[in-house]
Amino acid sequence: MTVQKHRFIPAFKDEEAVFQRQLEGVRWTVRHARNSPQYKGKLDAAGVHPEDIQSLDDVRRLPLSSADDLRAGYPLPLLCIPERDIVRIHASSGTTGKRKILAYSRRDVDNFGLQMARCYEMAGLTSMDRIQIAVGYGLWTAGAGFQAGSELFGALTVPIGPGNLDIHLQMLKDMGTTCFAATASMALLMAEEVERSGIVDKIKLRKIIFGSEACSDKMRASFERRLRLEGSYDIGGMTEMYGPGSSIECDAHQGLHYWPDLFYMEILDPDTLEPVKPGEVGEMVVTTLCKEATPLIRYRTRDLTRLLPGVCACGLNLPRHDKIYARSDDMFILRGVNIYPGQIMDVLAQFPELGGEYHITLTRANGRDCMDLATERHSSVSSGLDQDLAARVAEQLHVKLLVRGKVRIVDPGSLPRTVSKSKRITDLRS
Repeated sequence: MTVQKHRFIPAFKDEEAVFQRQLEGVRWTVRHARNSPQYKGKLDAAGVHPEDIQSLDDVRRLPLSSADDLRAGYPLPLLCIPERDIVRIHASSGTTGKRKILAYSRRDVDNFGLQMARCYEMAGLTSMDRIQIAVGYGLWTAGAGFQAGSELFGALTVPIGPGNLDIHLQMLKDMGTTCFAATASMALLMAEEVERSGIVDKIKLRKIIFGSEACSDKMRASFERRLRLEGSYDIGGMTEMYGPGSSIECDAHQGLHYWPDLFYMEILDPDTLEPVKPGEVGEMVVTTLCKEATPLIRYRTRDLTRLLPGVCACGLNLPRHDKIYARSDDMFILRGVNIYPGQIMDVLAQFPELGGEYHITLTRANGRDCMDLATERHSSVSSGLDQDLAARVAEQLHVKLLVRGKVRIVDPGSLPRTVSKSKRITDLRS
């Protein structure tokens, strides 16, 4: 298969060339990380030095790091460059009163824009496209990354941010936007607004790049159908990995390609922290290969996925991981059973009578945990079937999860919509 030459996406002759580049990057990161007192202490305690890394198998000798390390070094954790060389910070939300703040050098900022430019190229865009950005700006990485990547890529950029639905609708029409960048929830909301406004024939939108949250196949099909898209692309990333753009789907949609000159990925069992068998699902653990200000050494992302073997149908010699199934800390326990939201989505996907939206409420009554699942009916289905449909969904949930819950079928569009990430679970048990 002839592989198209790309301007931004790296080319590797074969898998061995990928491994060699990653080995060089790991060695550099281990040397560079010793500039951080935090990292130096962890590496010394593990008894590992840069010269000990003779193959990628030796990465397992390096100590793991996590969000706790970022919070412990607040406000500039794991810093490996002089403060005078920091040109920017970004932060992710914190649950313990302290945000995770990541510092960026000039080179880091450039690489952040580069990885996003690669994503636009992977999605089949050109400099003639017009990219409308509907993700958050400010301390969050998303808006800055999508915009920097678009400008480096050479596309016309329409930087709006989340919300502002009227402005988004106006710009879709007036600017002839061809690509929309958003969370999956915002993409669905915009698709519904475009449909409600009756302007689908007046816009030129052809592609959506979405990420930041789990997206069911039904949810994706809904906004693709409503907007008459040529395609949509799931994108990976997190603040610790520069931001969005660490991986993205190609047109083959056989997983997300990630950039092996920027990251080395492992998949570990989140309980034993040992590597899972090839192709099995586990927690993504990342080592950065050229990140200067705040490098990552075996960083526990909490994202659950798996590495995909072999070469993608698109022909690129770039490694892939599967979609993010869930976060290991998104799991909830119901009557002693561990449940992930992805398991709920898998069950709902079996019923064509359902739409893509759902919400779970957890309560406790008379000392017993209870789960209420509200899920929207597909717009083409009559409400007269709700009782039977709810019973069938509840039974399938019991088969899949081994616990029972109440299922309610609600009208299309009745569950809350959001311009950012949808909140799927409300836990009232405490």
